[in-house]
Amino acid sequence: MRVDLFDYELPADRIAQQARPRGTSRLLTLDRGTGAIGHRLFAELPELLREADLLVRNDVRVRPARLFGRDAEGRLVEIFLLSNGDGERTRWRAMARPGRRAKAGRRILFDEGLIAEVAQVDDDGTRIVVFDRPLSEAVLQRIGHTPLPPYIRRAAGAPDREQDRSAYQTVFAREPLAVAAPTAGLHFTVEILERIRARGVEIADLTLAVGQGTFKPVTVDDTDDHVLHPEEIAIPAATRVAVARASKQGRRVISVGTTVARSLEAAALCEDAGPGLDLRFATDLFIKPGFEFRAIDGLLTNFHLPQSTLLMLVCAFAGRENVLAAYAEAVRNGYLFYSFGDAMLVA
Repeated sequence: MRVDLFDYELPADRIAQQARPRGTSRLLTLDRGTGAIGHRLFAELPELLREADLLVRNDVRVRPARLFGRDAEGRLVEIFLLSNGDGERTRWRAMARPGRRAKAGRRILFDEGLIAEVAQVDDDGTRIVVFDRPLSEAVLQRIGHTPLPPYIRRAAGAPDREQDRSAYQTVFAREPLAVAAPTAGLHFTVEILERIRARGVEIADLTLAVGQGTFKPVTVDDTDDHVLHPEEIAIPAATRVAVARASKQGRRVISVGTTVARSLEAAALCEDAGPGLDLRFATDLFIKPGFEFRAIDGLLTNFHLPQSTLLMLVCAFAGRENVLAAYAEAVRNGYLFYSFGDAMLVA
């Protein structure tokens, strides 16, 4: 399928640059069967869910994955940590910007006297970076920066804004494994979650370590030629049992975000794993139009970039024409887009 079929026009001033107080965003509703569109507030979500729905969240925590250092000539270099390659936390796969300052063999000096050497540069531009001591989570909290997407404009190397650090993390985040937030979850407050539970909605969690695969741009012309990087998923037995029980009883499974949708649909393809077991696996599942959904009945999501794999997933679930019509309606009505933007409920 042609990638340009997932394009749309978005004025630059509709890209949210600041987080608003949690729970105050707008919520566009889309009936995936009829294409009907509604305009609500996110705080109204509990009333839009049905008693006995199952809401599944991604409880991953975002680590401060951006490090700013200096090369031998004192020039600024950004190292964006993707994953840890050893138990000692000294060897990391990373991206670098500008890449010409992080060639193989180059050394980079960071705060607290931390030193790294670029050991390897791969064909895809990622690097193996080896640090002179372990990068513990405590060290990252002190010298790392919140990995905001590039469309949220912040000065390179500037100290994090405290608002960004807190806003780019869900209130139910747990293990720090992600380099990007599961943004649909950013809208929830503790109070909204309590109202959802009080309505009789069941809530379950899984963990997808959001990584390079989620935000890798699509640079090909045909969706069949794009390959996602694998991402690690952990689904507790309790969540798998809850999903199987809801499906058997005819209750809706509502996915909080595209990461949960990918996780549950990938798990549904694991035919040899019974629902009573914890499930840990990596997936490069690319959901695009034509995909047969087996696990989810509803999707809560933000508005995604044109021609992105995340937009393609939403289009696969609700129909490309329905979704692009909803996006056009959102643009006309002043919705804000992307990570700190407004939300959309598709059911």
